Amino acid sequence: MQAKQHTIKKAITISGVGLHTGVEANMTFLPAPVGHGIKFQRVDMEGQPIVDADVDNVVDVSRGTSIEQGGARINTVEHTMAALVGLQIDNVLIQLDGPEPPIMDGSAIQFLKKLKEAGTEEQNALRDFLVVDESVFYREPAREVEMAALPLDDFRITVMVDYNSPVLGSQHASLNDINQFETEIASSRTFCFLHELETLYKNKLIQGGDLNNAIVVVDRVISEDELDDLAKLFNKPKVEVKTEGILNNVELRHKNEPARHKLLDVIGDLALVGKPIKAQILAARPGHAANIAFAKKLKKSMLKGKANIPKYNPSQAPVLDINEISAILPHRYPFLLIDKIIHLDDTTVAGIKNVTMNEFFFQGHFPDNPVMPGVLQVEAMAQIGGILVLNTVPDPENYWTYFLGIDNFRFRKMVLPGDTLIIRCELSQPIKRGIAKMDGKAYVGNTLVCEGSMTASIVRRDV
Repeated sequence: MQAKQHTIKKAITISGVGLHTGVEANMTFLPAPVGHGIKFQRVDMEGQPIVDADVDNVVDVSRGTSIEQGGARINTVEHTMAALVGLQIDNVLIQLDGPEPPIMDGSAIQFLKKLKEAGTEEQNALRDFLVVDESVFYREPAREVEMAALPLDDFRITVMVDYNSPVLGSQHASLNDINQFETEIASSRTFCFLHELETLYKNKLIQGGDLNNAIVVVDRVISEDELDDLAKLFNKPKVEVKTEGILNNVELRHKNEPARHKLLDVIGDLALVGKPIKAQILAARPGHAANIAFAKKLKKSMLKGKANIPKYNPSQAPVLDINEISAILPHRYPFLLIDKIIHLDDTTVAGIKNVTMNEFFFQGHFPDNPVMPGVLQVEAMAQIGGILVLNTVPDPENYWTYFLGIDNFRFRKMVLPGDTLIIRCELSQPIKRGIAKMDGKAYVGNTLVCEGSMTASIVRRDV
């Protein structure tokens, strides 16, 4: 995945009819600055209101995902959003002179091709990822929907669909590399079953529907009279059914095209969390309602995780400065690996490690590609944890702290020169008989870089 934010090089326009509204619209993608995110703008409305592509703005999931803000609504955004995710575009303003992006051929491929025609441009800022560091699950037992986001320093997704249909049966689709989105997923078209078709049309949900922009799965025996009625409905001289159970001789682009399109929808809907995701996504029988509920749960977990990240203000006086730390810990250069303590209470501590190119270990640890060794990240965390443990005795200068064990340590992201490590340790249980167990997490900004559990003992120096 790209490390830096991207936008497009120039404005580009695509035009067509909306699937559900049937309204012709022109959609123009415009470059946007760092940190802008994805925003839609209704240029046909008074004041040209802007709608953030945010899961909190979702107002309808009837056969598509619609967002609304300040009275301005954008219908069926998922294919557009999926194309942007597929090209790893972070910042763009999308101007629409109608209520809905064009449906085009029912996939994301034409949006993607237009965006590639505009070209992408790297911006001088790192991407702010939603990093899933603890598994998140969503279930709808009544509809047998299950979705999960598992920790992974990448973005992968697997989808299973099962419609209890003799035509479709059970299908699976996977995307293991976002760079394969264009060739493996983007061209997969939306679909519906024949028995849904007339109901959707009567409920004004597919006013722009056409046999050229959707796959219609024929899941029952259909008479010639019904075929004639469908031809009239869609203004076609004639419609037919292929032996594969697909209406009007549409050739499938993939044997599992419906599953691939569901995967496309999941990508587009989850993009509304507002950040690129680092996780393994698993989805069984997903739909727009479930996707959005899951996206809201992911966003909530992201905000909850942020709440535990210590707030570091460099201009504020620390709880303990380097001289006070040195009076407590026995470590000295080159093994005193912390600079400040910014929080300290009975159960938690937070401290700072500033990483510079002048660190002694960069002389030998990848000097041409300096990366802070994981073991020294653990050591820095242990020293901050040591401050917490020694805070429980009245004369910490008379005690040693020793490692007894480390468990379940994971390294999520490389720590580089120029980074500021914000480390937080919390006792997982009360200290007993000089044995302390604690959980630690280290961040660079809002990004979790490593985490794990530690056990230490405190021993008097004169013992």
